[in-house]
Amino acid sequence: MRIRIVDAFTNRPFAGNPAGVVLLDAFPDDTWLQNVAREVNHPETAFAHRLTDNGEADWALRWFTPETEVAMCGHATLATAHVLATTGAHTGPVRFATRSGVLAATSHEDGSLTLDFPTAPLTPAELPDGVTEALGAQPLTALDTGPNIGDLLLELADEKTVLGLTPDLKALGRFSERGVIATARAEDPSQGYDFVSRCFFPNVGIDEDHVTGSAHTALAPFWSDRLGRPTLTGLQASARSGLVRTEVRGDRTLLTGHAVTVIEGELLA
Repeated sequence: MRIRIVDAFTNRPFAGNPAGVVLLDAFPDDTWLQNVAREVNHPETAFAHRLTDNGEADWALRWFTPETEVAMCGHATLATAHVLATTGAHTGPVRFATRSGVLAATSHEDGSLTLDFPTAPLTPAELPDGVTEALGAQPLTALDTGPNIGDLLLELADEKTVLGLTPDLKALGRFSERGVIATARAEDPSQGYDFVSRCFFPNVGIDEDHVTGSAHTALAPFWSDRLGRPTLTGLQASARSGLVRTEVRGDRTLLTGHAVTVIEGELLA
């Protein structure tokens, strides 16, 4: 059984967000899936198998962090679509059956891939007591991102504040189901991005995620509304960092990026 490690939302190795990808004939028991994800020990490991009923989807897809299964993951979906395209396991647009409904991916001639995800339903939220102290900065705006993501989205004063965060990760886990997205407008859009973000997910075993596709289904409508444009580029400024091109189309958000396979090997267990 082959396992591949793919860096997603980047066009070079050792950047973006790494994901394990395992293509299966069928899903084995959940304990095995979780053990593999724990062994891989990347932010997400994706497991997929082909569907044969020719219904609404082509492949079934699930995602596991080292600690738990999640309802939605963008970068591991991008990584899976990249593996299908580059190995010839699937040609053309691909539809994935997931816990978040059918998600589609399309590959392009330049090597990039576009994901079609549901737009997060943003609702204003009261700023929780203690979140300023836990984050280490005063938020300007707080929004709930809905059940698929389960994050608290916090707008901060500027890019410098986002980049300088050193939060109390244990404390941040009290404020939402998965974690906290911190964001601000780009200081200099000529650098190639319109907004910046960082994502902290201690409740699923990821202190700081490198590049989070699912978070951009909330960041895209938030910043598109603020900046007055449906198409934007976000920089997630982690230690590895990556760029996500976003386009809001009503209740769907398109996420575009590149991916690179860096390791391919045999899963023996």
